[in-house]
Formats: sequence, C-alpha cells, structure tokens
Amino acid sequence: MIGYIKGKVLDFDNGMVLLENNGIGYEITCSASVYAKLVNQKEGEVYTYLSVSDQGVSLYGFISREEKAMFLKLISVSGVGPKGGIGILSNINLEGLALAIATSDIKTLSGIKGCGKKTAERIIVELREKMGEINLTTTDKKQTITTVEANPDAVMALLTLGFSKQESTNAVKLAEENGAKGLQEIIAFALKNMR
Repeated sequence: MIGYIKGKVLDFDNGMVLLENNGIGYEITCSASVYAKLVNQKEGEVYTYLSVSDQGVSLYGFISREEKAMFLKLISVSGVGPKGGIGILSNINLEGLALAIATSDIKTLSGIKGCGKKTAERIIVELREKMGEINLTTTDKKQTITTVEANPDAVMALLTLGFSKQESTNAVKLAEENGAKGLQEIIAFALKNMR
C-alpha cells in the first residue's frame, strides 16, 4: 500500500498531479488544498489512498493525515465513492465538514457540488452514528466530569476528524478556557492548537 509520497511535480491538470519520486511518476487525484499547494510549490508531499475497483486503480492525495482520515470516513458511507469523497473535501474545509456533521447541518452539506440532500443525510446519520460508538463518558468520575464540561458538539466534530476522545476533550476545554465562544470558534481554536 502506498501511504505517503514526497517528490517533484512534473505535470498537473484538473485536480490531478504527476508527482515524481525516485524516477517513478505517480498520477494522484488530489483534494483542492493539496493540489493548490503542489502546483504552487512545484514539489511537496501527500498522504495517499490507493483505490482498487472494477474501474481500475487510482491514487488519491491529501494534505494531512486528518484529511485522509476524513476521506476514509466519507467513502465508508453508502453511496459515497472516492471521487465523491474528494469532491466533498475539495469544496469544504475539514473544520466546516466536521462542524456540519456534528451539528447535523444538511443544508451546508447538500450545498456542496455533487452531494445531494439524500447523500448529505446519509453522511450525517452514518458518521454521527460511528462517532456515537465512542462513549464520551467513562467509569472514571473525573473523566466523566471533564467530558461533560467540554462542549459535546465540538468534541464530536474533532472525533469526526479522527482525533481521540481525550485529545478532543482536552483541546475543547483549552479553547473554552482561552475565551473561545461558539462552536465554530472553539473548533478553530482547538484545531490550531492540536497541530
């Protein structure tokens, strides 16, 4: 499995980059963020996902492990394939996507090109359900109190991005302690301080 590639950009066109590494050129379909970065810098690195299907073999590239983790969650949703997943990630940033899922914002998701209302509903139901499998309370009284104090929607959004329960809870608490108000501000602050 090819999970990461670093190299020089030999060619690019319409979301696809030809990245050369040790004399081998990899055609990678990229999310908008990594595509812009690679095209501007003429070199760089991508986290990759190798898709094998009846239509052939394709390589998809992402700017970070978090973006790749979100892509893997998206393609686990019935009706969302790799092209659809890349399309969604290219039209909304990770923070906005996590926020839309955590707050069941169908309007935002269905406004993304190629993501209709039914697909948006499935994404919210299936991904919130998966996040719901992670129990936010524990038998440890101290841990339970910490989780309850932290904004549960913000914690859910960070869990959706692939962070652990503890990382998410701590980051949200830190954001709130530093005066972040409102879900979007808390998530933005938390993400800034987690990377």
